[in-house]
Amino acid sequence: MQALAGLRVLEKGGNAIDAAVAVFYMTAVTEQHQAGLGGDAFILAYIAKRKQVIFINGTGPAPERATMEFFRDKLGGIPLNGPYSSNVPGSVAAFDLALRSYGTKGLAALTGDAISAAEQGHPLTHFAARTHAEAMPMLLQYPSSRDSLTKSGRAFEAGDLFVQPDLARSLRAIVREGADSFYRGTLARLTAATYQKYDGLLRYEDLAAFRAEESEPVHSAFRDYTVYQAGANSQGIVQLIAMNILKGFDLKALGHNSPEYLHVLIEALKLAFADRDQYISDPRRSSIPAEALLSEQYAAARRKLIRMDRAIRGAAPPGDPRARRPILEGREIAYEDQVQAVRPEKGPAHQDGETSSFSIADRFGNVVSVTHSVNGTFGSGLVVERGGYVLNNRLPYFSLEAGDVNALAPGKRTLHTICPALALLDGKPVMAWNTPGGDNQPQALLQAFLNVVEFGMGPQYALEQPTVTTTCLRATMYPHKIGGTVLIPESLAAKVGPALARKGHKLEVRALQQPYFQQTAAVGAVKMTLIDPRTGVMRGAVSPAKDDYVMGW
Repeated sequence: MQALAGLRVLEKGGNAIDAAVAVFYMTAVTEQHQAGLGGDAFILAYIAKRKQVIFINGTGPAPERATMEFFRDKLGGIPLNGPYSSNVPGSVAAFDLALRSYGTKGLAALTGDAISAAEQGHPLTHFAARTHAEAMPMLLQYPSSRDSLTKSGRAFEAGDLFVQPDLARSLRAIVREGADSFYRGTLARLTAATYQKYDGLLRYEDLAAFRAEESEPVHSAFRDYTVYQAGANSQGIVQLIAMNILKGFDLKALGHNSPEYLHVLIEALKLAFADRDQYISDPRRSSIPAEALLSEQYAAARRKLIRMDRAIRGAAPPGDPRARRPILEGREIAYEDQVQAVRPEKGPAHQDGETSSFSIADRFGNVVSVTHSVNGTFGSGLVVERGGYVLNNRLPYFSLEAGDVNALAPGKRTLHTICPALALLDGKPVMAWNTPGGDNQPQALLQAFLNVVEFGMGPQYALEQPTVTTTCLRATMYPHKIGGTVLIPESLAAKVGPALARKGHKLEVRALQQPYFQQTAAVGAVKMTLIDPRTGVMRGAVSPAKDDYVMGW
């Protein structure tokens, strides 16, 4: 339904920005378990009239009452859901800014399908019904959530008609009053009243003070391509750092998904995540050395830390990009000194956490890449009374360690995992791609890009390949545990598992592909639009995961 809502806008003469707004509001109705009014968004777009890639940051800060002392002393940590887990939501403001700056249609013309789906109901897919069922213990804690998101206290099933009258009224309020309704009007007061009722931290003043902003994306070159990513406070730079390190290897000669290729890929990602955890946060609060992190000299220095015979043990140390030094002073690197066992995991698992993403290209030359999310399944789990929408549970992305670059502070934006990508060739947009998946996002995006650009695969074939996911990094969700394994599907482990284990990689073999465990092989849940720079012919592709579709005309 989301893809169809966007397609209808394009058919009626709207541009890619108009269509993106329509997709966003339809998603707020049909995928409220993973994105919507109470979520956050990053928007990358190539604007044809300006011949420029723009970046809109729609991520909100911690409430002014959210202090480290409160969570340490009163709660003993940051709850993973509930009224103490929400940042100021930024998605509504982000899409409003995009529409006012680059769109051609009014909200009324772009939200009609979404309002109808909320008022008249839409049938739940198997994937959506599963998320409803898994979230039941959380949803039943709050009367408003029970009334809005369950079937009289029971989980919805696949094929059930899901009607959301309160959400329909909220959407009508946004059409009538604009985005101000959500931040400084009717809906803002509903949100504030609900959070105050449950003694949450979010207040009307937090919402009223928020504005989305247009800022600079980050970018780097690979072969003849210029790859753009969302700037900080997004983790998008991880994809670019790892990509720069990999430029020094002959990846084609190593061979697609060979043990040697996967080894250097995993090691490059470890090094990139180490720098993320050391440097990436809210650029309004921290000086982020983005240019130094993406320099060729720094990539060359970090590349030398990769040994072809041994894996880096656990999480890698950060580097010193300003001094172009491979390891930050006071830190050290260690390598595995023994062969590891290949460890099969029993049974499928489900990734906790939901995000939505999409790519759109239009007839006018505009291209949009979007990732938006409420973070966990149904975010905080608390439906705003009489509003019909949930807010995010993004506060657990903050650290409670003093001195951490991502330490919680009132009014500060946390590190975000969402990171849409866009690539240009000879100044023209040729690829837009994005995926949900938390810490897996830059890993899946990098593997998808290399499948197309380095190994010459068509987009759909590229997104059906098995991929690896390293956990040798500090997890973004509180309490930020550091993993030490590589998740690999059985279809790939059967070919390369022993060889990777001999290099010291601790493999966890899953019957199905991380992170959504719906298929034996896939690149995350990537949506990709590919444009031939010579003919302008567009191709679309989606990973065989979740409820993903391609539509065109």
